[in-house]
Amino acid sequence: MKPPQWKFWLSYLFEQHLESTSSELNPYLSVSLVKGRYQLNTANAVYSFADLYTNFRRAFQQLEIKSQPVSDVLILGFGLGSIPYMLEKVFDCRFNYTAVEIDEEVLYLANKYTLSDIASPIELITADAFDFAAQCETQYDLICMDVFLDDIIPEDFETLDFLADLQRMLSPQGILLYNRLSYSEGDKQKSQTFFDAAFRKIFPDAVVIDAGSNWILVNRVVG
Repeated sequence: MKPPQWKFWLSYLFEQHLESTSSELNPYLSVSLVKGRYQLNTANAVYSFADLYTNFRRAFQQLEIKSQPVSDVLILGFGLGSIPYMLEKVFDCRFNYTAVEIDEEVLYLANKYTLSDIASPIELITADAFDFAAQCETQYDLICMDVFLDDIIPEDFETLDFLADLQRMLSPQGILLYNRLSYSEGDKQKSQTFFDAAFRKIFPDAVVIDAGSNWILVNRVVG
């Protein structure tokens, strides 16, 4: 059920809170309208913000994503679907999506508020992204790794085993975008250590896209 139109207009002036809920994985989830977009927040992080989810938006712009040979996309950590939404609405890209989200409450919110606005086909899978990656035998042209619990990336997703699974799931010219926090100096140090000590062991040609409060790690230079 969509909120009344006046709330969309008013959201350009003031945030319009729509719903708060919780789950075992996320003790606090809040959906609001901000600048006419649905925003999903936890206590300390923004999970989704439509086309204003700027970390991935800047990465897609820099990579000129529409010119890349992408057809099949894997999203690990779906939120409200910002990635397919912006690729479709901003970059005019129609891809086939497989989306893995562990939190059923997050998927409930996506179904309630945003999925009807996305025309591209999306297969939604309720699963732990780590387990999915370990068992998946499909290859993808684009993988977006966006798994957080609040503002923390669980340790399993920083292991060499998981990164090797991501590499195995990439098509020969596939692109991996791995979202990391860089909001504070501590965040930057942790992300730099992960990039140097783990990510580049699996992806030696990797580069970093600085998206402001986030870094997007890319498996290779994309031209």
